Amino acid sequence: MRTQMRSQMRTYRFVTADVFTDMQFGGNPLAVLLDARGLTGEEMLAVAREFNYSETTFVLPPERGGDARVRIFTPGGEVPFAGHPTVGTAHVLFATGALPATAGEQRVVLEEAIGDVPVLVRFGSAAPGGDPSRAAPGAAAGLGGIEPAFAQLSVAALPTERDAPDAGALADALSLAPDDLLGGDWAPRVASCGLPFTLVAVRGADAVRRARVRGDAWERAFAGHGRGVSEGAMVFALDAAAGGDVHARVFVPDLSVPEDPATGSACAALGGYLARRTPRLDGTLRWTVAQGLEMGRPSRLEVEADRAGGATTAVRVGGRSVIVSDGTLRLRGAPAGGGR
Repeated sequence: MRTQMRSQMRTYRFVTADVFTDMQFGGNPLAVLLDARGLTGEEMLAVAREFNYSETTFVLPPERGGDARVRIFTPGGEVPFAGHPTVGTAHVLFATGALPATAGEQRVVLEEAIGDVPVLVRFGSAAPGGDPSRAAPGAAAGLGGIEPAFAQLSVAALPTERDAPDAGALADALSLAPDDLLGGDWAPRVASCGLPFTLVAVRGADAVRRARVRGDAWERAFAGHGRGVSEGAMVFALDAAAGGDVHARVFVPDLSVPEDPATGSACAALGGYLARRTPRLDGTLRWTVAQGLEMGRPSRLEVEADRAGGATTAVRVGGRSVIVSDGTLRLRGAPAGGGR
């Protein structure tokens, strides 16, 4: 009997990292299973719920000529694309040596459900315009690879916008007064670069800090829009007091994430939204987003948008990550299905 139980034990190596931060216990935690072959989708969801981070990623062999295939799960289900899992997974793959570091700057492609997501990874220097003295140390001790200093994704889907739920209903859902929300061209919109978020611009950082989700009002606000039309809401203010150009919070209760400390997919959508409202036809626009402050997990996300002829042609989101832990996940029993 003991021999049979041992033969049914499956082991999976995992690494956790804090993403969009240069210090442990800041940013957004992420768990990465480095080789998820043999796991079913149902098991991946169960593992994501066990870690209970906003996202867990599962790395698989590439199928479309990229460097790795990545499936992304929240505790509520699988999502086609997300920012901090993309940036954090690239960081972990190099830190563990799963992807070899061969130059000071490398581009890799992660195959996600949304499509192929390019990621630029830099070693030994900070982000463009950043402080090189705050760069990550090279070797990731004991992990077998080189820990990057910075990683930046380029979205696979260009930004889109559509109508949002009623502004008054959104204010109620977020425990805000209607006049806290901006109107006109800055009225709430559902924006997306692969994962849609309702962007709610407010008058200042005080309104950002006061935002709280009211479950019953949230359900009323989004009734008729349906899950998938908007995965959550980003409340933000153009306010440099928090240490960035934008002070933001993100709430995703429908995916079992009451509040997210750093949300690359929402910041990508925000980049498209801000670029459309910036009176500049050509060139690269840049913003720094401060998020996670109210949760005690300060995060810094670097957002870029390219404009040409009045259209947004590319959006990028990048930042730092730090390794926190590595270990072995032990699953009892044979897989229930194919595990692709």
